Amino acid sequence: MRRGALARLALLALVWGSSYLWIKIALRGFTPTQILLVRLALGALVLLAAVRFAKLRLPRGTMVWVHLGVAALLANVVPFLLFAVGEQTVDSGLAGALNATTPLWALLVGVFAGRQRAKLTPALLAGLVVGFTGAVLIFEPWQSGASAPAMGGVLACLAAALSYALGYTYIDRTLAGRGIPPVALVAAQLLAATAIAAVTTPFAGLTPIHLRADAVIALVILGALGTGYAVLLNYRLIEDDGATLASTVAYLLPIVAVTLGVLTLGEPVTAITLAGVALVLAGIALTRRRPAPAALPSTTAPDAAKPVPSPVLEPAAEGPSSRRG
Repeated sequence: MRRGALARLALLALVWGSSYLWIKIALRGFTPTQILLVRLALGALVLLAAVRFAKLRLPRGTMVWVHLGVAALLANVVPFLLFAVGEQTVDSGLAGALNATTPLWALLVGVFAGRQRAKLTPALLAGLVVGFTGAVLIFEPWQSGASAPAMGGVLACLAAALSYALGYTYIDRTLAGRGIPPVALVAAQLLAATAIAAVTTPFAGLTPIHLRADAVIALVILGALGTGYAVLLNYRLIEDDGATLASTVAYLLPIVAVTLGVLTLGEPVTAITLAGVALVLAGIALTRRRPAPAALPSTTAPDAAKPVPSPVLEPAAEGPSSRRG
């Protein structure tokens, strides 16, 4: 692996993995609804500037924008809001660890949508069991100190991860393969998400703002870097080094989130929580295993085995669409 690729991978993991830290700090001065609107608006501005710089055009067509609106709701508005709601009662590291279940939810969604039945293998089933067992270990529901608000926060984070999975499935079915440049597609999606958030804010986001320097700085970083710049960095990594390398960031995000929570906010972490994170990552690894390919004739072109980069909208993004907290 080239040093440049490793540096970009580490930077992407840091930017996306720190999103949960910035959400936690932003909550000191803003409500979840206010955080949602500002981070979406800042992320959209960054990507719209990138679209203009690259002399690209936003997508056109009524149905395309209808699909973008649904994708924005599922892959941006709902999960962004739920993570902010969840972090009102759970630690940032816990939220980041629970977000790592997104690939597992995506597999389940694929099964129920009828897209994975022919490909279900013992390894995939084992991955689901191992991964979701890890999710249970992460929030330790049997602990006597597990309050109802904390459990509500955990469920909000898990629902956010599920919403990401639903969003990615919808995007794959309705927007992928239309020949729209990925950066223009995500910029339009964030623009649609910002419009949705702006419409809903007057009903739930007019609580007085407590202007604190730390909260304002955290929100600006979350929006401009975590929601905007990280998408550009992700595409650069895919284009230069391949989708396979870029996908490994999913394994780094919970590690970054938990580490930052401990080092900067003094959040407690137990051996059981760490074991849970390890099981979630092991589950993801199992679901990504592929059967060994049959032997091919020696005349087969070597490039046939190379993965084809596909648009990644945000990791278990804060995930694939402008995600991962």
